[in-house]
Amino acid sequence: MSSQDYTPERAERYWEKTKALMWLHLAIWFIFSFAIHFFVSPLNTITFIGFPLGFYMAAQGSLIVFVVQIFLFAYQQNKVDEEFGIAEDA
Repeated sequence: MSSQDYTPERAERYWEKTKALMWLHLAIWFIFSFAIHFFVSPLNTITFIGFPLGFYMAAQGSLIVFVVQIFLFAYQQNKVDEEFGIAEDA
């Protein structure tokens, strides 16, 4: 966003989109960090690739989600930055 395109309203819209994206990803992080692990016993009645699902989510599933989430967040934030004309040039 160049200095002539800057308006407080535009900056506020940018920040609202950025905050919404951040809160969404924090909620996903919370679910896979804490919420799923609170329900390990019921999840262990389901098997995934021969392992109890609760065990799998604690050992591998959450880590996979976190790595995917990092790339997804960066992609989505870059789209927001491009929409508002402040994306970094690669």
